[in-house]
Amino acid sequence: MSKVYRVKVLRKRVERAERKRMQNYKVHPERLSSLEELLNEIYTICRPKTSDYEVRRDLVSVFNEIAKDIYGRSGNIPVVEEFGSFVMDLFHSKSDLDLSVNFDNSSVKVSHEKKIQTLRKFARKLYALQRDGHVSGVHPITAAKVPILKVVDCGTKIECDISVENRDGVSKSKIIHMICSLDERFQKLSFLMKAWAKAQNINSSRDKTLNSLSIILLVAFHLQTRNPPILPPFSAILKDGSDPDSVEKSLNKFVNYGKSNKESVAELLVTLIIKLLSVEKLWDKGLCASTYEASWLSKTWDSKVCCISVEDFTDQSQNVARAVGKGEVKQIYKCIQRTSEYISAYMDGLVELPALRYQLFRHAATPFQVDSQTSNIEENGNSIALPCRDIMNKEDQSTEGQKESQGAIPSEPITTKRKWSSEGWEGLASEPITTKKKWSTEGWEGLASEPITTKRKWSTEGWKELPSEPITAKKKWSSEGWEGLASESITTKRKWSTEGWEGLASKPITTKRKWSTEGWEGLASKPITTKRKWSTEGWEGLSSVSWGLSKEDGVQPDSLWTKRKRSEETTGGTSSAQWLRKSDTKRWFARKNNNKCAPKAKRSNTHTRGWGGRR
Repeated sequence: MSKVYRVKVLRKRVERAERKRMQNYKVHPERLSSLEELLNEIYTICRPKTSDYEVRRDLVSVFNEIAKDIYGRSGNIPVVEEFGSFVMDLFHSKSDLDLSVNFDNSSVKVSHEKKIQTLRKFARKLYALQRDGHVSGVHPITAAKVPILKVVDCGTKIECDISVENRDGVSKSKIIHMICSLDERFQKLSFLMKAWAKAQNINSSRDKTLNSLSIILLVAFHLQTRNPPILPPFSAILKDGSDPDSVEKSLNKFVNYGKSNKESVAELLVTLIIKLLSVEKLWDKGLCASTYEASWLSKTWDSKVCCISVEDFTDQSQNVARAVGKGEVKQIYKCIQRTSEYISAYMDGLVELPALRYQLFRHAATPFQVDSQTSNIEENGNSIALPCRDIMNKEDQSTEGQKESQGAIPSEPITTKRKWSSEGWEGLASEPITTKKKWSTEGWEGLASEPITTKRKWSTEGWKELPSEPITAKKKWSSEGWEGLASESITTKRKWSTEGWEGLASKPITTKRKWSTEGWEGLASKPITTKRKWSTEGWEGLSSVSWGLSKEDGVQPDSLWTKRKRSEETTGGTSSAQWLRKSDTKRWFARKNNNKCAPKAKRSNTHTRGWGGRR
C-alpha cells in the first residue's frame, strides 16, 4: 500500500495543484458565454418528457400488482418503491428504473438469504410473463453484494433493476432531490456530468467505473468547496436526522445559501474538470472527498486505499466509488484529460463549439445537426488531429485559428462530389463514375478514361495511355511499364536474365536434364527401370541385377534372406556374400549351437514355421 499522507499535507497539495492548472487556462468571457448556451441547450433537449415520467410510474404500479399476486395469501404484501435517478429527477428517457421491494416491518433486518429468496419469487413470475412476450431479459444476479433482478419491459424498452429492502437507497435519493431544490446549478451540473460520463462510457459500476451516486456527490463536493460555497456541508443538513422528513425541515435554514456565488454552470463544469485532474495522483495517498464535512479528508477503507474515494454522506464508513478498478481509473482519467484539452483548445479558439459539443456529449447531441468538424473525431473519443496543446505542456504549440461555424449545411446527395476544407465537405460537381479522375488538393478531377484494355502509365497526373501489345507478346518491366518483347513459342526453352526469358532450344521432356545457371541442359537418360546412382552429374545407370550386392563382388546371393553388410567389405576383408561364412540362412537352425559360426537364430516374421529358415 502507498504511503498515506496526513490531511493537512493532502489539502496543501490539492490547493497547489489546482492553482497551477488554473493558470494554464485562458478563459474568454465570450467563449464561456457560448459554452453556457450550449450546456443549457443540451440540458433542455436531454431532459425527460412528461410521458417518460408517466411510463415509469405505470411500471411501478405494475410491479406492485405482481407483488400482490405473489404474496396475496400470506398477508405480508411488500411495497415496490422507486429510487435512484428517477426519484432524484436526474434521469433521461433511456435511463434504468431502480426499484426496491420493501416489507412492512422495517425494524427487522432482512437476511441476505431472504433477499435472494424474494428475488427468485419475482423471477418465477416474470419468467411466465416473458413467455407471453410482456417482458424480456429476466436475469437474477444473486452473487453480487447487493442481489438484484434485471428485467426489461417490452413495451417501453426500460430496464428495471429490482432489489430487496434497499431503504437506504430510497432515503438517499429523496435527500439529494431535496438538496437540488437549494440551487438549480446543482441539479443542472449533476445532470450534465452524468450525460458526459455516459457518453464517455465511464458511468457503470458493473464495468468498474463511476456509478451515478459518486458522480453526483463529486459535483456536490465541488459546489461545497467553491469560494463562496454554493452548497452547505451535508452534516449541517443532516443535523436533525437523516430521514427525509427531518431533512426537509432542515433545508429551510439554507434557502439562498449559495446566492452570493455568481458562477455559471459552464464555469463550474470547467473548474470541476480541473479539480479532478489536480488530484489524480493523490487518491492512492489516502485522499477522500467528503460531502458530509465539505472538505478533503485522509482516509483508508479497511486499512486500504481505493482508486477513487468518495465518502457516503449517510454512512461515512462506506466509499460510494469503491467499484472503480485500477485499470478503469486510467480510462476515467484519460477521458477527463481529453475533455480538459478540448475545453482549453476551445478557449484558445482552436476548436469550435460543434466539435466540443460532440467531444463532451457524443450522440446526446443528436437533436442538433452536428457540424462537419466532428468528422475529425473518432467514435472512441480519440481525435484524428486535435489542434490544441496539452495543458501540461508549456511549449508554444499554437496554430492558426479556425473560422466560426456557420451552422449545419444541408447535405448534397451522396453521388455529389465533395471537397474537404476546415468548413467541412463542400459540394463539387461529380463526373460519372466511369470518367477517369485525377487526385489533387481540390479532390478527384475528371480525366478522359481509356478503355480498360489500353496500357497505362502512372504519374502524378494520373494514368496515361501507352500502346499495348497483344497479351501474347513478351513484355519487359521498366519504370515506364511493361514493354513488348518478341516471345518465342511456349514450347521453346527459356533462360532468365534481366531482359526477361530468352529462348533456348529445349530437348524432349523425356531427355535427362542437368541444372545450371543457364537452365536445364539435356543429359542422355536411361530407361526408368535402370538402377541409378546419384552424383553431381545426375543419376547414372547401374544394372538392376546387382541390387543388394557390392560393386566389387558381383556374386548373386543364394537367397533373398542372405545376411548382408552395408559396406563394401567386412572387417576381415571378405565380401558381403561370404559374411558369417555362409551364403544362405537356410541352415541357421542346424548351426544354432555353434556360436562361433552364427548367433542364435531369431524368429522371422516372414516364416510361419520354425526359427530362422526352418521349413
